[in-house]
Amino acid sequence: MMLAYCDLLIFDCDGVLVDSEQLAFAAFVDVLNRAGVPATTAMVADCFGMKQADVLQKIAQATHMDIPDGVTEALWPATRRAFERDLQPTQGVKAFLDRLDGVKRCVASSSNPERIRLSLELTGLAGYFDEAVFSSHQVARGKPAPDIFLYAARKMEVAPDRCIVIEDSVFGAEGGAAAGMRVIGYVGGSHIPSGHAAGLLAAGAASVEATWSDVAQRIGLGMR
Repeated sequence: MMLAYCDLLIFDCDGVLVDSEQLAFAAFVDVLNRAGVPATTAMVADCFGMKQADVLQKIAQATHMDIPDGVTEALWPATRRAFERDLQPTQGVKAFLDRLDGVKRCVASSSNPERIRLSLELTGLAGYFDEAVFSSHQVARGKPAPDIFLYAARKMEVAPDRCIVIEDSVFGAEGGAAAGMRVIGYVGGSHIPSGHAAGLLAAGAASVEATWSDVAQRIGLGMR
């Protein structure tokens, strides 16, 4: 199947393919609080879409505290436990992916490779992407820089202007637009705050969709 003006769909993972952000925010805040850092859910949520090292830097600035030793090592085990207990795919995403027979697709996420793989495996989505999974840990700069999107397009052998990025974060939308790709904002995750659609549009998204059926219609892939 060929989609109009698109040879590659690039999916963010957290908050787009899997409804992970509320779980990750809670784990992040719990680990920081236990280490004596007065981080709040709002602080962490303001950074969603960034890679972990950049989030920790932002939290350190917001709290005027150095991040204690051991926090980085504790974050993934805490998040993993939450995911293994409660992680779900976003509503309707499997039906959407089932319609992509023959459409080239990949994942480009700010998360570390282990977290991405586990998220896809726990939610039954790994088989839709096989080895076409890329992490910001593989490039010099995380989102909002375009590096991860350009890296994914290069690995998938598709020109940037023939790619569509599906993103839920402002940082991701900025990065996709900076890469010269068309960006569709997705706001179907449970973590999306009121007014977020306007932020995605301001960041460069061509449109914002609330369901996977709406995304399908937007790219010319009919779904009931």
